[in-house]
Amino acid sequence: MRIGIDMGTTRTIAAGVDRGNYPVLPFTDPDGDEHGHFPSVIAEVDGQLVHGFEAERAARAGAPQLRSFKRLLGDAGTHPGTTIRLGGREHLLLDLMTAYLTAVREALPVPVGQVAASVPAHAHSAQRIMTLEAFRRAGTDVVALLNEPSAAGFEYTHHQSRSLTARRTRIAVYDLGGGTFDSSLVEADGGGHAVLGSHGVSRLGGDDVDQVLLELVLERAGLTVEELGAPAVDALREECRAAKERLLPQTRRMMIDLGEEHDPVILPVEDFYAAAAPLIERTLEVMAPLVGELDAESGIAGIYLVGGGSGLPLVGRMLRERFGRRVHRSPYPAASTAIGLAIAADPDSGVTLADRLSRGIGVFREVRAGEGVSFDQVLTPDAPLPTTGATTVTRSYTAAHDLGWFRFVEHAALDASGEPRGDLVPFADVLFPFDPALRSLDEAALAEVEVTRREGGPRIEELYELHPSGAVTLRITDLDSGFSREYGLARRG
Repeated sequence: MRIGIDMGTTRTIAAGVDRGNYPVLPFTDPDGDEHGHFPSVIAEVDGQLVHGFEAERAARAGAPQLRSFKRLLGDAGTHPGTTIRLGGREHLLLDLMTAYLTAVREALPVPVGQVAASVPAHAHSAQRIMTLEAFRRAGTDVVALLNEPSAAGFEYTHHQSRSLTARRTRIAVYDLGGGTFDSSLVEADGGGHAVLGSHGVSRLGGDDVDQVLLELVLERAGLTVEELGAPAVDALREECRAAKERLLPQTRRMMIDLGEEHDPVILPVEDFYAAAAPLIERTLEVMAPLVGELDAESGIAGIYLVGGGSGLPLVGRMLRERFGRRVHRSPYPAASTAIGLAIAADPDSGVTLADRLSRGIGVFREVRAGEGVSFDQVLTPDAPLPTTGATTVTRSYTAAHDLGWFRFVEHAALDASGEPRGDLVPFADVLFPFDPALRSLDEAALAEVEVTRREGGPRIEELYELHPSGAVTLRITDLDSGFSREYGLARRG
């Protein structure tokens, strides 16, 4: 079966392709009960890794655990060599993701055919390449890697097409997940979808709302994290998450259990909302440039709320207070992205997507024999992603130094002087020996070389390829000798 898999921060959800229908697929826990998700949890039991429901059970029994590991992918320094300590051992993050996705594949109730997967719209290249590689290592045939709000746009037009008119053809997707916030403005024309822009925040989601509630409960109980202890804090965090997910618009009070040794905390819901409101306000500020005033001239049919975090009644309330009645919550908020991915994986769905980068890509280069640095933008933040093949960009010049040291970054915007500003993510260092005498050295040895200016350097060509997944590769070639090296721009060195 063709499947869409949304690897979420707290839960992974899968939807299948079934003759024009896209059902959410069930996962069975150790007690035989079915759930519409697989927990994004890894635990260590007797030196072995367990995943999902088994990991949740092991964590409740005190086993070392790793939750919300997807958030680690969004960190600026993350690359395929990043390691994470779990229990008494260090693990490559890529290996942990591969093992987890293997467990997801094995837990699905149907044979897995071709898969469409997702990443946050603002994911940097390392996150995209590592996600793609983990899915492939887990034994899945990935046919598409989509930005999460773009996939949700597919689900919108599948279930909410009547809201689209000749004058209102745009959808503003508000995607609040467990660990990230994304927003995209999508133009829909029949089965054709084009992303007009995207904005997001790497570390803002339901996990942060849970933390706000946890801190509020501890304050009301007169306790500290140290007094409660790590296992009890983990249990309290899960209790806060469950209490948050039980909230209805008419709920007035919350009761949070702190365990047998402490009295439960009774908390007015409005107190919780007051504490969480700044987080939601930040998402509105991030999304605002995409939607403007939402007037008749905007062409926006509505704001579409997706992601597990959007189920918090406060989210819908604040959005409606700001934007009025054209705020729609997906009937499947947590599963919207997975359903959209399944639609993307269905060759008979008739949908197409023209997506864009949400971050620009540029490089800092050594100049004046290493005495200065210049910045060269390679791809703009809104560069269109190719639907097939690759978009290429080339740079040619005569090398003026014996060694090229390129520091690649992804950026949200440039200032008036052409320097990157705002959200800046360093993600790859490339060392290329212009001097043939240096070409026998490995990268560690090249890093020790003092950059010097030299006359009569070779002609150099840089060839950048932007792939449909949003990943970027680079080939640097000495055009005089033919010497060449290729780099995936998702790793240090």
